[in-house]
Amino acid sequence: MGEVAAELLYNMAPLALSGAGGLEVGSCTPLLAELRQLWGEIGKSREERERMVHELEAECMRVYRRKVDEATGERALLHQSLAASEAEIAALTAALGAENTTQFKVNKWTVSLNERMLSATALLEELRTMRAERSKQFADIRSEIEKITAEIAGRSHGYDSSPRAGDGHDLTVRRLNEHKARLSNLQKEKSDRLHKVLEHVTEVHSLCDVLGEDFIAIVNEVHPGLHEADPGKPTSISDTTLTSLSQVVAMLTSEKTKRTAMLREAVLPLVELWDLMDSPEEERRGFRKAAAVLRPAKDEALSSGVLSMATIKKTGEEVERMTRLKAGRMKELVLKRRLELENICRSMHVEPDASTVPEKSIALIDSGLVNPSELMASIDDQIAKAKEEHQSRKDIMEKINKWLLACDEEKWLEEHNLDENRFNTGRTARQNLKRAEKARVIIMKIPAIVDNLISRTLAWESERKKPFLYDGARLVAVLEEHKQARLMQEEERRRLREQKKLRTLFSEKEAMPRLKRPGGSFSRTPEPSTMNRKRVEAGRLTCSAPSMRSSGTSSSGSSCGGGGRSSAELIRPRSSAAGAGHCGEFLQGARRLSSAASFNYVAVSKGGGMSSSFAAAS
Repeated sequence: MGEVAAELLYNMAPLALSGAGGLEVGSCTPLLAELRQLWGEIGKSREERERMVHELEAECMRVYRRKVDEATGERALLHQSLAASEAEIAALTAALGAENTTQFKVNKWTVSLNERMLSATALLEELRTMRAERSKQFADIRSEIEKITAEIAGRSHGYDSSPRAGDGHDLTVRRLNEHKARLSNLQKEKSDRLHKVLEHVTEVHSLCDVLGEDFIAIVNEVHPGLHEADPGKPTSISDTTLTSLSQVVAMLTSEKTKRTAMLREAVLPLVELWDLMDSPEEERRGFRKAAAVLRPAKDEALSSGVLSMATIKKTGEEVERMTRLKAGRMKELVLKRRLELENICRSMHVEPDASTVPEKSIALIDSGLVNPSELMASIDDQIAKAKEEHQSRKDIMEKINKWLLACDEEKWLEEHNLDENRFNTGRTARQNLKRAEKARVIIMKIPAIVDNLISRTLAWESERKKPFLYDGARLVAVLEEHKQARLMQEEERRRLREQKKLRTLFSEKEAMPRLKRPGGSFSRTPEPSTMNRKRVEAGRLTCSAPSMRSSGTSSSGSSCGGGGRSSAELIRPRSSAAGAGHCGEFLQGARRLSSAASFNYVAVSKGGGMSSSFAAAS
C-alpha cells in the first residue's frame, strides 16, 4: 500500500501493483484518482491523508485475511471429506473383497483437491451400488436358506429382511459362493426329501387302494397338506413327516402281507374246488381278481380293493358254499380223482394203488364206513406221490422211449432186408434205402442206450430203495435179458457167417476138376446129412434164445419164424439188424400191456425172464 499512499500524497502517476494475494490494484485506479480529487477539493492535510491510507490498508488486510481463512477452511473441509471418502472406499473394497484392485483406488497424483474429491465421489457411488447389489444377493440367498431350513425343521417360515449386525462387513465373492454352495446343498436335500415324501405318499395311496382303506384319512393323520393341491402351501418335508410316512407304509405293508396270507388261505381251497367240480367260468369270473394272489409274480399289481376285508369275507363265504356243494357230489369227485390217478400211473407204466379202486371206493361211501372227505384226501395223497414219482422217472422214461423207437427201427430194418424188391428204382424204394441207412446208425447206438439206461435205472433204484418197474417187470432184468439175447444173436450170426464160408468153399471144390488119385483126400465129399443137421441145430439155437417177447401168438411170428422158415433162411446173410426181433417183440408186449384196460404188474427178480411176466400180463 506504500505506492498507493505515495500516489495519494504526492500526486504520482498510478502504478500497477500486486497485493499479497496476487491481485492487481490497477483496477482500483479510477477510485484512487477520484479519492485524490475529493481529498484535494476538501483540503485534506498530509497527516489526514496518511491516517486514512493506513486505515484503508488495515481494512484491506482484514479482507485478505478473511479470504485466506475462508480458503484455508475450505481446504481443510476438502481434506476431511476426501479422507472420509477414502476411508469409506477402503471399507467398501474390503467388504467386497476388492482391496487389491486398482480400479477402486483414488488417484493421489492429481494436484487439485476438487478433482480428487470428484474422483472419490464417483468411485464411492460405484462401490455403494455394488454393495447394494451384493447385499441384495446375500439377502435373497439367506432368505432361501432360512426358508428351506424351516421346511426341513418343520416350522413356519418368517424371514426378517432387516440387515443383521455384521452383514455388511463380509460381502466378498468367496462368502457369496459359500452361501450359494450351502443353498445348493439344502436345495438338493429338499429335492431328495420331496422325492421320498412323494414316493411314500404314492406307496400309501397304492396300498390303501389295494386294501380298500381311506387314503385321505390316513394321510391327514400324518400331515394335512400332503393330499391338498394348494400351490401356496409347500409340501411338508420335515423329519417328522418322513418318519410318520415310513411308519404308515410299514404298517400298511404288514397289513397287506397279513391279508394276502388270509386271502391265499381262502382262495387256494376255492381254486381246488373249482378244478375238482369243473365249475363254469361264470362262477369263477367274480373271484378272478382274488385268485391273482396265487401268482408267483411279486411285481404284478393287484386289483383295487382285492385285499379288503369285504373281499376276504366274500371269498370265505364262497368256499363254504362250494364245500357244501362238494359234499353232494362226493362220489363223482372220488371217481374223477381216481381216474386222474390212473392216468398218471398209466403214463408211468405202473399200477395204481388198489386200495382206492372205483368199486371199492363207491362201496365204502355207500356203506358209510369211510368219510368221503378222508377218502378224497387219501386219493389226493396218492396223486401227489404219483406226480412226484412221475417227475423222478421222467428222464428214464425218455430213455426208454428212445430205446423202444430204436427197436422199432431195428424190426423195420429186418423186414426191409427180407424184401427182394428193396433195390428197385422207384421213389418209395429210394426213401426206404435212406431210412435203412439212418436205421443202421440208430441200431448201432442201441448197446450204448441200453447201458446208459441200466446205469440210470440202478442209480434211481439206489436212491429210491425200490425196483424200477415198467409194466410190472423190473426194467433192469428186462434190459439184462435184452443184452444177453443180443449177444446170443451175435454169436448165431457169427456161426451163420462161418457156415456160409464153408458152403462157399464146398461149392468151389465141387466145381474144380477131381483128381483121380486113389486114396486122395480131395476125392471125398462132405455128407449132406451132416450139413443139414448143422443147419437145423443152428435154427433151433436161434429159436431157443431168451427173448423179451410174450408167449403165445406173439412169439410164433418173431425171429424164429414159428417153424415157417426153411433152413436156407436161417443161414441167409443179414445186416446188423438180424436179431431185431427180440427188441421189436418186447416193444409189442410192452405196448400191449400199457394199453390194457386193467393192470397185472408183478415184481420180477433180477434173474427172472421177461417173457414169463408178459405172458402173465396177457
